[in-house]
Amino acid sequence: MGRVAVVGASGFVGSAVCDALIRRGHDVVRLQAPRIDTSANITDNNAALTSIRQELANCVSLVNAAGVSEATGTNSNEMTAANGTLPGVIGRACADAGVRFIHVSSAAVQGRKEVLDADPSTMPFSAYSNSKALGESNALNYGQTCVYRPPGVHGADRAVTQTIAKLARSRLSSVAGDGSRNTAQALIGNVADAIAFLATCDEPPPPIVSHPSEGLTTASLLEALGGKTPARIPTTFARGLVSAAFVAGRTRGALTGHARRLEMLWLGQGQSESWLTTAGWSPPHHRDSWRELGRALAGDTDWKDIE
Repeated sequence: MGRVAVVGASGFVGSAVCDALIRRGHDVVRLQAPRIDTSANITDNNAALTSIRQELANCVSLVNAAGVSEATGTNSNEMTAANGTLPGVIGRACADAGVRFIHVSSAAVQGRKEVLDADPSTMPFSAYSNSKALGESNALNYGQTCVYRPPGVHGADRAVTQTIAKLARSRLSSVAGDGSRNTAQALIGNVADAIAFLATCDEPPPPIVSHPSEGLTTASLLEALGGKTPARIPTTFARGLVSAAFVAGRTRGALTGHARRLEMLWLGQGQSESWLTTAGWSPPHHRDSWRELGRALAGDTDWKDIE
């Protein structure tokens, strides 16, 4: 059992991480993200560094779950500070204190790569993914850092999950081809427990850890969240529309994030084996939890009306 500090503890991921740590029997120190001076170097953010160091007494690790999580956002300055600079400041403070640092990044840093993995190379495609890639680079400058890359994270309170579930229940629910491709999606309960495991496991995790596949295909995701079988559309047609959406995103940045989400729903993305699995971690939530999420978002009455 250990004492773990969590930066961004009041957020969607951070609050779930705190709950997961407590369930595993650990003490939690809940921290707000410090103010960052974006005009100064990481090592010159003295106020932020000092405030973090003071909170790390008797902690075995720190989890950074803070940041701007809007994948379709276009405010690059805000995202650079929260997602890019802050991880470096926290990483420096953890290195000074000699504690393990778990930085919550995003699979978005690898962009449209065919298979998500733990390779340090990145392929950002948007303001959001660029800021997360910068955060990884800054965090990995310091020892005892583990960058964790979750894919699309879902929960009942998240707007993107509500939107996808609504789509899954509608006549527009569709997949490319037979819908058998893996789609990189994760339940918040599984993501939080994986982070708690990384923060407290006896064996130090590697510098970068990807989230393992939760066994969802493009079709089974929509079936679980919508309670109905999605329609099938030709793969070539789907690829053409996705490509057109990415082209449109070059002039309207927010469209890039939406294009990526559409690509994940129609065409999916592979996921390589994760260190988490080989280290003995297994997700606490499975396919039934996805169906329960879909049913909860639909409401019992609406769900019964779905054919």
